[in-house]
Amino acid sequence: MSVALFFAVAIVCFYTGLLLQRCMDADPHIRSYSDIGEFAFGQRGRITVAIFMYIELYLIAVSFLILECDNLDNLFPNLEFQFLSQEIKGKQFFLLISALIVLPTTWLRNLDGLAYISAGGVVASVVLLCSLIWIGVTETGFQKKGRLVNFSGLPTALGLFFVCFTSHAVFPTIHASMREKTRFSKVLQISFALCTFNYGAMAILGYLMYGDDLQSQVTLNLPAGKIGSKIAIYTTLINPFAKYALTITPIALSIEEWLAFRHKRSYSILVRTLLLLSTVMTALSIPFFGLLMAFIGSSLSIMVSVLFPCVFYMKIYRDSGRSRVEMAVIGGVMAAGILVSVVGTYSSVLQIIGSL
Repeated sequence: MSVALFFAVAIVCFYTGLLLQRCMDADPHIRSYSDIGEFAFGQRGRITVAIFMYIELYLIAVSFLILECDNLDNLFPNLEFQFLSQEIKGKQFFLLISALIVLPTTWLRNLDGLAYISAGGVVASVVLLCSLIWIGVTETGFQKKGRLVNFSGLPTALGLFFVCFTSHAVFPTIHASMREKTRFSKVLQISFALCTFNYGAMAILGYLMYGDDLQSQVTLNLPAGKIGSKIAIYTTLINPFAKYALTITPIALSIEEWLAFRHKRSYSILVRTLLLLSTVMTALSIPFFGLLMAFIGSSLSIMVSVLFPCVFYMKIYRDSGRSRVEMAVIGGVMAAGILVSVVGTYSSVLQIIGSL
């Protein structure tokens, strides 16, 4: 039942990706998601898109730090010590260490090298999936079961499903860089098929291996000391170090331009350092990876990947005589997106508050 919903989310996000392509085809000067917002609704559209995109990027950067400290704490459990009469626990220590390691990468202006490293995320996903299969075959087996129906978990699950496919913000950039732009739909088909297979396989394996005992990150369930577990955890640890700077840089550049610090190196370093410190404080305040990702999916990913494409498409092509069937489909997608967003955001916020 859950896999059926997962496929439905994948189809909806693929469809809204096609809507974005049609929006881009309306004007050859469109090169970014913000450009689409401006083309549809003027400067207000550009600002609205930018706000949602930057908040989403910021929270994803926070989730990277949580991911690091959770997995490091799993590798080195029960770490606790006193520092200046303050008790420092393992997760807090590893969060600070992760921030210090990633800090120099945020100061870089040329991120070409990190871009190539982050492209290894595709390889890392395959390695993680293979490691999980290996552990399932050699250690845990695939016999676990969970509850048949658990409606209370549905809002969180749907939020996480949407996070899997929340890449629409970069679609216009990819489209603009292609020589044969007419083949963009083919790119979407291949990308969504690969992502759906990888995420779906990971979900099914995690369920069959751990059932209701599955934690927010499957690496936290893996047996300690096993080679397969170490490969999976180390692979998971490497990615955020490279991706954090790439994620936070658009926000930093926007702040620097707004404050006219773009060409002042020292001020740029200060802005990026303060931005990193703010994500550390947020991660210390909300150290719940699964709930944070569900909140991102419900409140931001649905907005950027479902609602905005539909609204922009209907606005840009309002005078083009689109069929009633198409408008009905788009209206249905928007209604479902709003419902899932409201219920999912409310549910994730309540769970985060209850966990604090």
